[in-house]
Amino acid sequence: MDFFTNTNILFFLAAYLIGSIPFGSILAKTFAGVDITAAGSKSIGATNVLRVVKETNPALAKKLGLATVILDALKGTLVLLVAMYYGLSESTLWGVAILSVLGHCYSIYLGLEGGKGVATGLGVYLVLIPIPTIIGAVVWIVCAKVLKISSLSSLLGLVAVVISASFLNNGLNVGSNIPMYIIAFIIIYKHIPNIIRMIKGEEKKVI
Repeated sequence: MDFFTNTNILFFLAAYLIGSIPFGSILAKTFAGVDITAAGSKSIGATNVLRVVKETNPALAKKLGLATVILDALKGTLVLLVAMYYGLSESTLWGVAILSVLGHCYSIYLGLEGGKGVATGLGVYLVLIPIPTIIGAVVWIVCAKVLKISSLSSLLGLVAVVISASFLNNGLNVGSNIPMYIIAFIIIYKHIPNIIRMIKGEEKKVI
């Protein structure tokens, strides 16, 4: 029974279960009547929400896309903030962050399918390494406006976060950068199909 009363375990479970909530899918189905898990890239992220809903309602697509980004970021951020309120250790906080991203990418509610982890990663990074994350977000926004390729912009923003944190937050207060690298690896791994399409020149732009 101690397993179910251990504070760290409870937060790890909460992080994964809340991270698994497919807000993009819920919003698209509720307000646009479309199943994004069966259309476009089949991802539950904001880019696929925007792309799929835009086919029938461009104005609504932008609103739902923005809402998806915010909610996907918050589902990682809020659990971390509560964990910090309860005074959990830095190593536990990074465990919570990793499980939030894993939940989004491999949702228990979608048969372990999910999104690419960018917004949720942004949310947890923003709490734990805020300055590098702001730098990465700026890179993401600039690249998105110039390149208009969501996946490439996201990956470049991620690289900017990791490089910045390696200088500004080296060790992450846990003696290692590995937790940050694990989150980055998950996001990059989920982008492998996008990377392959970019190499082939087939990755679609978001106009």
